[in-house]
Amino acid sequence: MIVVEDDDSMREAIERLLDAAASSARAYASAEALLAWDKLEEAACIVSDLRLPATSGLDLLAQLRTRGGYPPLILITAHDAPGLREEAMKRGAAAYLAKPFRGPH
Repeated sequence: MIVVEDDDSMREAIERLLDAAASSARAYASAEALLAWDKLEEAACIVSDLRLPATSGLDLLAQLRTRGGYPPLILITAHDAPGLREEAMKRGAAAYLAKPFRGPH
């Protein structure tokens, strides 16, 4: 599992959550840092923030698609807007989650 999140505390929280679920995670603060990793094809899944400093989560998804064989990408955002979920899914996101995440009721 890969986490791409520019907010340090959110990145660490998601990483801890994934580690607790017995899924070791690698974490990056930017899309550029992830794209520089030479073992990207080993990733089972990517969880990426939608709003990142330079390359957005949607742009990251587009770049991965041009490479082919990319892992599923789940987009997360605290800035949900009408139509954004549909756009993300149309572009190939595996899922779209709005922050804060809600637990079971």
